[in-house]
Amino acid sequence: MASDLKITPFQKVLIANRGEIALRIIRTLKEMNIQSVAVYSQADRNSLHVRLADEAVCIGAAPSLQSYLNIDAILTAAKLTGADAIHPGYGFLSENAEFANAVAVAGLTFIGPDATSIAHLGEKATARAMAVKAGVPVTPGSDGVVGKNYKEVARKIGFPLMIKAALGGGGKGMRACYKEEDLDRMLKTAQAEARANFGDDRMYFEKLVLNPRHIEVQVAADNYGNVVAFAERDCSLQRRHQKLVEESPSPFVDEQTRVRLQEAACKLVKAASYRGVGTVEFLMAPTKEFYFMEVNTRLQVEHPVTEEVCGQDLVKLQIQLAQGEKLPLTQKEASVINCHAIEHRINAEDSEHNFAPCPGTISQWTLPGGLGVRLDSHVYTGYAIPTYYDSLIAKLIVTAPDRARALARSRRCLKEFTVSGIKTTIPFHQKILNNPDFITGNTDTGFIERMLKEDESKK
Repeated sequence: MASDLKITPFQKVLIANRGEIALRIIRTLKEMNIQSVAVYSQADRNSLHVRLADEAVCIGAAPSLQSYLNIDAILTAAKLTGADAIHPGYGFLSENAEFANAVAVAGLTFIGPDATSIAHLGEKATARAMAVKAGVPVTPGSDGVVGKNYKEVARKIGFPLMIKAALGGGGKGMRACYKEEDLDRMLKTAQAEARANFGDDRMYFEKLVLNPRHIEVQVAADNYGNVVAFAERDCSLQRRHQKLVEESPSPFVDEQTRVRLQEAACKLVKAASYRGVGTVEFLMAPTKEFYFMEVNTRLQVEHPVTEEVCGQDLVKLQIQLAQGEKLPLTQKEASVINCHAIEHRINAEDSEHNFAPCPGTISQWTLPGGLGVRLDSHVYTGYAIPTYYDSLIAKLIVTAPDRARALARSRRCLKEFTVSGIKTTIPFHQKILNNPDFITGNTDTGFIERMLKEDESKK
């Protein structure tokens, strides 16, 4: 009974993030009539999320360690402004169990899963073991962190294999190893990268699935044992494990496979006693067999494509679940596919010169519009892009009744999208849209690298 539920409505929420995701969260908070508090570094004082929040607090100098990764500064800002909940966004502290625990200890609500879930699912080797126990398919692997017998473990799995950091994400601390003589070198390189990015160099091994697709399933779970899974996202178009284009539904996944993916994701979420919104990621072989990869215990950058397809505000859903409400939709409702959606990540990078970052001041910012067009961004004409953070400046999301029309809409929008003063990846997205294999949906996680090699050979 709804009357038996313990619901604690939020009055004021602090967003422990920056840029487009902070602005995205602020907009939902305004629609829910909840006060918003932005935090910002000295480099972000002119960012749009600072201007549109009800309150804003400077939490430190430009470097992330002194601002957006400074737990004490964020909690102090929350206390000073009287916030009763904190939304972590994505990146930064969003999957940091220590932060989630500190928020709870401070008497505030963390809008996301609890610290235990983050710790268990954030450590990939532990999450993999949970998947095995739940009966979710996994690739052959080390079934835990590797030790001194790593060569013996690698031989048992067989080459090629993937070396992965036990903690972290974003493609850091990952190396593909195709033959045993490269194992020592690849392992040391991956460990060094993991230490630098996550302060932890523990590793585990997985069999490398050749020519896979990267398929994600968005999930949501409440405090009462209810779990739903939405239609999948295809995130195969990546460069160095960083996604460039995402779409939903996948052009490769049929209805039967979709149901299997959703069932597997729900099994794992229930087994983990997970609460909140999250993403279960899979690798899918050309045979349509799929294998659990990892869980992201936060909102994804690419969440808008799922929002457009299912018609749900996922940030609002996060807030409702954190307040103690029951899931407001059934699995049947979550499975509805209203359209085809494609997201293009527009970065301040020069794709003609190895995607070098291009910070600077935007002198012209002319946006596309029209039916089925959404643009999530925190920048504007005259905005100076700082050098300290991720190069993402906008997400162009287009929707249409089917994929062919969504592709046509993407082409039209990218042609309209005009940015001056800096280089962006818009021209590269236009190349992708004209690639015959992408047009037919014949892609995998190696597609972008092959495309770049072909471009290089033509010079």
